[in-house]
Amino acid sequence: MKTYIRLLLITAMLVLVVSCHKKERNKSEEIPQIEVAEAMTDSVVLHKTYPGYLSADNSAEVVGKVNGQILTQNYRAGAYVNRGDVLFTIDPTLYRDAVERGRASLASAISSRDYAKDHYEAVKKALEAEAVSKMEVLSAQSAYEQAEANIRDCKAALHTAETNLGYCTVVAPLSGYITDSYVSAGNYISGAAEPVKLAKIYDNSFFNAVFEIEDAQYEKMVGRTSGMASPLYRAIPLQFREKMGHDYTADLTYQAPAVDKSTGTVMLKGKVKNIDNELKDGMYVTVSLPYGKMPKAILVKDASIGTDQLGNYLYLVNDSNKVVYAPIEVGEIFRDSLRVVTKGVKAGDRYVTKALLTVRAGETVKPVTAGD
Repeated sequence: MKTYIRLLLITAMLVLVVSCHKKERNKSEEIPQIEVAEAMTDSVVLHKTYPGYLSADNSAEVVGKVNGQILTQNYRAGAYVNRGDVLFTIDPTLYRDAVERGRASLASAISSRDYAKDHYEAVKKALEAEAVSKMEVLSAQSAYEQAEANIRDCKAALHTAETNLGYCTVVAPLSGYITDSYVSAGNYISGAAEPVKLAKIYDNSFFNAVFEIEDAQYEKMVGRTSGMASPLYRAIPLQFREKMGHDYTADLTYQAPAVDKSTGTVMLKGKVKNIDNELKDGMYVTVSLPYGKMPKAILVKDASIGTDQLGNYLYLVNDSNKVVYAPIEVGEIFRDSLRVVTKGVKAGDRYVTKALLTVRAGETVKPVTAGD
């Protein structure tokens, strides 16, 4: 009987030990593994974004400067034209006739001048022989000088007539892409009084990214850097509404000499090279203007940051492997995937990178470093 009781006690103790080990194992298995990373530091260039637009570095209106009917349009709308290409022709009849009359008038004036000159030379010699009076010499001199003046008038009139005739052939003032015509062939224009706009040419080789910044931000830009001379402003990042085929940057080349008192802003311009003719005049652009550096910025993965009614937050994991809810303040994106944290986290803090919806503050977790 004693042996039987001893066996029962040993069995009970074994069951108790196995049960405790099983409970401890189950408890260990219930602690979730959570991927974490450490907040890191790096030198970060600070940016502030501004809306802007692109303006062609060089453009020109094509205008008609004479009166007449447009006979031809000699280009295809939207095409690339070279400087000097003939774009329009205007009826030259009246101006060609004016040139012919001007040439005839000049020839007549030259003939009259030659006669007046010979006569003047003759009366000067006659005066030496006292065959004519001094008054006749003065009269001959006046006629000769008047003839010379008449030639100058005729040359000026002929030049005007030739210039107007030249205006009948409208050529490209620069190389670039041309718009559709504002006035089609067959229409009459009155360009003598005021030039009539016929089309516009855009040289799309380079553009200016035009934007305005607050005067206070301009002061930061000057105070924290060496102004436009800083290397920061040689390649200012640009973004468009949609992803373009190439990445674009602007070289800051212009700042307005004065602050606009009505808006309190300063206009800036940066030159942009147009790659494969992707960019167009008037496109809207977002300019990421650098204005300083943070030599030891705190960085975390942007995807790890949550948002609630109080703002942005991270789940940190403390030394006891417990999850801690940490409100944070954030700055700008860095290298596409990292976010600057300006308050709430210090370098080396472990934070949850995944499963943000499943972890809870105060929960004990088994942290696993990303990549392990």
